[in-house]
Amino acid sequence: MFYWFYSYLHINLFSYISVRAALAFVISFLLCVYLMPKFIKWAKNKKVSQPIYELAPSTHLLKKGIPSMGGVVFVFSALIASLLSVKWNNFYVYGALLVIITFTLIGLKDDLSKIIHKKNTAGLSPRAKLILQILAGLAVSCLLYFYGHSTTLFVPFDKHPLINMHFFALLLWILVIVASSNALNLTDGLDGLATVPSIMSFFTLSVLVYVTSNSTLGDYLLLPHIVEVGEVAIIGAAFIGSLLAFLWYNCYPAEVFMGDSGSLPLGAFMGYLAIISKNEILLILIGFIFVLETMSVILQVGSFKLRKKRVFLMAPIHHHFEKKGWKENKVIIRFWIIAFMSNLAALITLKLR
Repeated sequence: MFYWFYSYLHINLFSYISVRAALAFVISFLLCVYLMPKFIKWAKNKKVSQPIYELAPSTHLLKKGIPSMGGVVFVFSALIASLLSVKWNNFYVYGALLVIITFTLIGLKDDLSKIIHKKNTAGLSPRAKLILQILAGLAVSCLLYFYGHSTTLFVPFDKHPLINMHFFALLLWILVIVASSNALNLTDGLDGLATVPSIMSFFTLSVLVYVTSNSTLGDYLLLPHIVEVGEVAIIGAAFIGSLLAFLWYNCYPAEVFMGDSGSLPLGAFMGYLAIISKNEILLILIGFIFVLETMSVILQVGSFKLRKKRVFLMAPIHHHFEKKGWKENKVIIRFWIIAFMSNLAALITLKLR
């Protein structure tokens, strides 16, 4: 809608991505702030909460009955703000919407499985969830590939592409989207733990997407130049706004959880932003907290299967520190600090090429 003001009314202010990103941020924030209390009230009346994992630290029993599926609200808010702010005839915007909607539906199905069957904390079976995620990732990756999105692979600190992956880019893109989605899902275990690192990651990725689309900045920083991707930075700004509003209710002690309907699309969209800005490898640093959480689970499972010994007291690693006696809010804030430092380091790499 705002771009229409520029196209037909010739209001030049709305031609700028930065202006429309700011509008998307504000609209998304206000809409989520308005809708979230109503959702919480409705969810409590309908008992829309998932059961607490029986092996979780004992302090988590206090979270019983807290509404879940708050992700539906902040995703909805971000989508509405984005649709009002983006230039609609943009292929990369269509790809972003496809990623967000498909992974939200997968997460919603998983959440509803847990809520309907109160004794089942697993939701969808791991195999079923993974198959659906791979299919969704494949659909988006195929669209990018056949549209002609660059298949070259860039690495941090090098201004030249490392290799042209050609068809094998599909495999990397699917891996990035699915792995990012699951990594964020694993991190969402404490109040606000996944929310703030997500805000930081979206800020970094939105900057990268915007700079990649801007010829002046891109040439100065020796980045690949992909004109149309800049519009997706607006969707990133919308998610930052809705997540800030969500944090108001999700911070310790939480009044609502995001559920898989929030964590899965957040992670998948991060992966998509990394792909279209040619920062698939840098995403490891941008989402370092999510990588750390995932690696702790892989190490725990692998060690137990091979050696019958555990590396951590409990995985994901945030539970390990809880078991060691750290207070929940201390774990959360220290992980936020790590996320801030890793994203700062990722932005610094823009100049070190």
